[in-house]
Amino acid sequence: MNTGAPLLSVDNVSMHFGGLKAVDGVSLTVAAQQVVGLIGPNGSGKSTLINVISRIYDPTGGTVKLDDKEIAGVAVHEIAALGITRTFQNVRLFPTMTVRDNLRMGTTSATRAGFVTSGLALPAARREEKAVDQQVEDVAVLLGLEAQLDRVAGDLPYGLQKLTELGRALISNPKLILLDEPVAGMNSSEKQALVAALRRVRAARPVAFLLVEHDMAFVMSLTEYLYVLNFGKLIAQGSPEHVRADPGVIEAYLGVGHAES
Repeated sequence: MNTGAPLLSVDNVSMHFGGLKAVDGVSLTVAAQQVVGLIGPNGSGKSTLINVISRIYDPTGGTVKLDDKEIAGVAVHEIAALGITRTFQNVRLFPTMTVRDNLRMGTTSATRAGFVTSGLALPAARREEKAVDQQVEDVAVLLGLEAQLDRVAGDLPYGLQKLTELGRALISNPKLILLDEPVAGMNSSEKQALVAALRRVRAARPVAFLLVEHDMAFVMSLTEYLYVLNFGKLIAQGSPEHVRADPGVIEAYLGVGHAES
């Protein structure tokens, strides 16, 4: 069980779509700088729960707190300012823009200079521009994207597009990043590059991750704690080793081969 005051607290959250209970009374926590996995078969409610946490959906019931403050009522475009950012199953970059400009888009919620100040190029705006440029450079180096900054994002290989999306989520210095199937569609070398990048991020930045993923090798290599959903309900939780050996998890998701390997 997670110890200490949680960064993220999801308490008895439900999300119903008519008669469908996509998420049904789920509770979980993520501590500061922790990597937590959320796994389960297709249709188990994982992405729905991520969408609730990121305010795309208003939950049918329950509460979501960040730093012990409820985030109910926060607009989806304001959630990054609270310290939560995310990536998506399908890459959502601006494909005709450069990597540099895509990364800059992640700073929007954190910048302070107003429209008039920026338009007149006043000192405050110039200082902020320099700070943003430095943030972009720092994140690019951290993720191994420094050589790609001036390339058009849509021309990049898929793995580099995924890293760019991670960079955009990271650049505002969030407290928590939600990763929704980050290695979906990646080949083996791209997965290895993402694992290495996430480990560098963990060593360099005080950020927590909640990740949804089907690739169990990826999940087991990064996470400290796992929650398992099935049919919208939490069926298991614990260390990766504990969850891997849980008979209910094996039956619902992992398969006998995983337990025996």
